[in-house]
Amino acid sequence: MTQTTASTLYLSDLIQNQRGIIQSCNAEGMLKQKLLSMGFIPGTEIMMLRNAPLRDPIEVKVHNCLITIRRSEAALLRIEAIC
Repeated sequence: MTQTTASTLYLSDLIQNQRGIIQSCNAEGMLKQKLLSMGFIPGTEIMMLRNAPLRDPIEVKVHNCLITIRRSEAALLRIEAIC
């Protein structure tokens, strides 16, 4: 795991049904534009729904939409966990 503090981690670290608030997007260029356009905006609540059988990709719920992204992309989104 790539945790930064007790309550701040990355989207790729969340477990099934865990929720959090997006704090920042560490991607650059076109990838950052892609993530932001899909709704991964700082301040937005997100929920990790499930992993694919080999843990990649993952399915998340953001803005009431189900989105599947690569675990490597999820590792670029810093999250504050919601208890």
